[in-house]
Amino acid sequence: MDITTIIHSLQAKFPGIVVGASADQLIITKEVVKPVFEFLKNGPAAFTSLHSITAVDRKDTVEVVYHVHSFAHRVMLTVKVILGNDQLEVPSLTLLWGAADWLEREVFDLFGVRFEGHPDLRRILNPDSWTAHPLRKDFQMDGIVPRPVK
Repeated sequence: MDITTIIHSLQAKFPGIVVGASADQLIITKEVVKPVFEFLKNGPAAFTSLHSITAVDRKDTVEVVYHVHSFAHRVMLTVKVILGNDQLEVPSLTLLWGAADWLEREVFDLFGVRFEGHPDLRRILNPDSWTAHPLRKDFQMDGIVPRPVK
């Protein structure tokens, strides 16, 4: 099963899925996160490995980016969920992959994305007293605004 076949099967099952800029990239809504990832893991594609979860702050939106791998078919897939700055919540994948536990906590700590249903969502890198998230573009620390990159 190649990546094109996997993408077509996902689009048939979940019509709202959009193929991203490349053939191995999908953009989904947060409402279908759980069913899409359940299908990816337990369906014929057999994406049994969650490699990473990260996020990208685009000023007006935050993209949560997942990388999953199918050892059976030797393919990697990137799945993105685009969230508005006022709706930084997405379902947790900890029940599908144990590795999601720490990955989701890191994204929460650094970007402020809350993972609904996570069993222990708390900071792991920064002090518990912090209210800010240091990888957000609007992050300020004690009145110091990071210099823009030239």
